[in-house]
Amino acid sequence: MTIGFILNGEDVVVRGGAELRLVDILRDSFALQGTKASCLTGCCGACTVIFNGLIVQSCLIPAFRVRGSEIITIDGFSQTVEYQDIVEGFSRAALWNCAICENGKILAAEALLERIPRPERQDILNAYSGIRCRCTDPDTLVAAVQAAAEIRQRRIYGRSA
Repeated sequence: MTIGFILNGEDVVVRGGAELRLVDILRDSFALQGTKASCLTGCCGACTVIFNGLIVQSCLIPAFRVRGSEIITIDGFSQTVEYQDIVEGFSRAALWNCAICENGKILAAEALLERIPRPERQDILNAYSGIRCRCTDPDTLVAAVQAAAEIRQRRIYGRSA
């Protein structure tokens, strides 16, 4: 099967069987090692990507669903100024993630801030409901995302949110 899609802003095509999952395609066909194949059940967040604007666990996405979609991985996103906003916000709030959930938490922040530039507490908690890692307390997570939002607003508009 031939699958065409947009990966980190580039049109790509991959060939593979129906048994493949998105995580396999990213790691094996494109050598994107930032997307980790950890639990393979959608529970840990290590394989999180942005899929058509929503965060998803790439280990749960069959290859045929990838056709025509737009996917952003941590590998591609880490090259953007938006990534720097989030990392700086996380640092200011002293949010330290474990290696398993870090990609998911960064990409969840990006997906949220794209939809809601100034999220409220409940918006943030809802956005992170699919990432089950418990290395971060909710108050620190909320403060980190709100700090990232503030940094982004200042970068874009030259003032606070």
